[in-house]
Amino acid sequence: MTLLNYPVIFKEHFIMENTESQKPYKLASREYKKENTIVEIPNNRGQVIRVGGSRIVTIAGPCAVESREQMLEVAAAVAASGAVMLRGGAYKPRTSPYSFQGLGEEGLKYLKEAGDKYGLPVVTEIVDSSLIPIMEKYVDVYQIGARNMQNFELLKKVGMLGKPVILKRGLSATIEDFLMAAEYLLASGTEKVILCERGIRTFEKATRNTLDLSAIPVLRGLTHLPIIVDPSHAVGIRDKIPPMGLASVAGGADGIIVEVHCHPEKALSDGPQALYPQQFDKLMHDIEALAPVLGKSIAHIRLQPLALSKEKTDKENEKKPGSILCAYSGNRGAYAEQAIARYFDSEAITELPTSSFSELFQSVTDGKADFGMVPIENSLAGSVYENYDNLSRFEDVSIIGSVTLNIRHALLGVKGGRLEDVKNVYSHPQALSQCKKYLENHPEWKHVDAVSTATAAKTVSQLESSENAAIASIVNASLYGLDVLCEDIEDNPGNFTRFVVISANNAKPKLKMMNVTPKTASIIFKTKNQPGALYHCLGIIDKYKLNLSRLESRPIEGEPWRYWFYADADISALGEQIPELENSEKGIREYIEKAVEELKTMADDVRILGIY
Repeated sequence: MTLLNYPVIFKEHFIMENTESQKPYKLASREYKKENTIVEIPNNRGQVIRVGGSRIVTIAGPCAVESREQMLEVAAAVAASGAVMLRGGAYKPRTSPYSFQGLGEEGLKYLKEAGDKYGLPVVTEIVDSSLIPIMEKYVDVYQIGARNMQNFELLKKVGMLGKPVILKRGLSATIEDFLMAAEYLLASGTEKVILCERGIRTFEKATRNTLDLSAIPVLRGLTHLPIIVDPSHAVGIRDKIPPMGLASVAGGADGIIVEVHCHPEKALSDGPQALYPQQFDKLMHDIEALAPVLGKSIAHIRLQPLALSKEKTDKENEKKPGSILCAYSGNRGAYAEQAIARYFDSEAITELPTSSFSELFQSVTDGKADFGMVPIENSLAGSVYENYDNLSRFEDVSIIGSVTLNIRHALLGVKGGRLEDVKNVYSHPQALSQCKKYLENHPEWKHVDAVSTATAAKTVSQLESSENAAIASIVNASLYGLDVLCEDIEDNPGNFTRFVVISANNAKPKLKMMNVTPKTASIIFKTKNQPGALYHCLGIIDKYKLNLSRLESRPIEGEPWRYWFYADADISALGEQIPELENSEKGIREYIEKAVEELKTMADDVRILGIY
């Protein structure tokens, strides 16, 4: 039974007992729920699209569903560019009764078919509650349009469905009006409400509406609900939509919803504001470039595994029957490749090289790889901060294991090269710092950064000059036809790198070794901006007897003097300290999750990175 079905007196008592908020919108208020709500929307590929986290989501498609061919064509285009949901109107509320009103249920069928083909959940507008029985089997996300924002009976009925809802701001609605409409949905039963700023009506005539971007930070302070922006309806002019889409993301929106049509000049509805697929593709590339500056990344749909590196022979490139793919950063011969062989041991494994750590994480998120091997810390050079940042950005992956590798560096040169000929040394910055003492004996050498030690070895091989050398594993000598100029040049023989193995959260277990008693719990949390905040968080960690083996802080992009804290806890002895856990994997995981729930009361944001 929903909250609106209870007697009024009981409802008021329930709300006042469960929140200190004095605002008229109780359940939507930031006082009722401190942490941001993340709305999860599954697709037909086993993936979950999360709206409201550190991923920027894009919803795209035509204003109206016009035909099966049109929907399949536009779905293919927007999916290829990176959209994660498909929009399209089957029932169209038009200003003129003589305008195209949509195809109705036939349009819903076309929309659903196209969405399912490309793994895109379907978003469409509901204009009347009488349509719910028809729409239920086709719709993943209901949209309440601007004209219906204050259609309270419709809000109640849609809220009772418990499904995700995108609520658009009314043409003349204040922010309080907007949040009160959201309150109707929340009070009726659904917790999955996404607010959409789509412009308001002002005296300005240069654009269709006036896009109120200031609403994004204002709403962020008032409510825990995710916020997206519709620049298409706000601006109404094709070439003005991309810059406003970028501005929306820069302003803090969790995503955008835009109109895309393959032939907008022939569109039956709102053709002038529909982007061509090429324009949408460029917009997505621009957002992808902007996202890291904001400490975010782009949400993508899980794909089928792609072809492997062309550097290998056809025989080597062939995936072993029944094998799994593990991505790593760099080229063949990288230490990460050795770590893969060590960790997976007897498992049938195929390595997938990527050009950067960010691409590695994206490959696992998108399903191009089953796992990723990620260096996280070195005993001499310290933490690989870039990957701590990636762990905070990519919310759809978790740590499922770790392996430690003894790192032994060698100086490699071209065949017949001599030490005295060397002028340039290529390697990963971590490797250069790990060989600092050796390099100090050759101050004349220029140090050149590379993506990985293996990439450095490959580069030296391609340059074919005795003036160049690489610091890398000795195995790269035979791989790239190089000579070993000097072995064991690291500062300390006790040079170890710890790698973590990541996997997509929604991926099914593929390893026998995953069903073992976990030994480490990794979490990330953001402290409140007040005295003693970290002390109180550590007090909860102590209360639950979590033995911290590592605590690392990282500044938060765009939030001066705010920090993420990364914590590793050794939980190998937890079962002995707390006998009722009985060393069971399920019991330990539930215990850690309980600790994290309590930690949320003391921190602004908390997430489990992995229990492994």
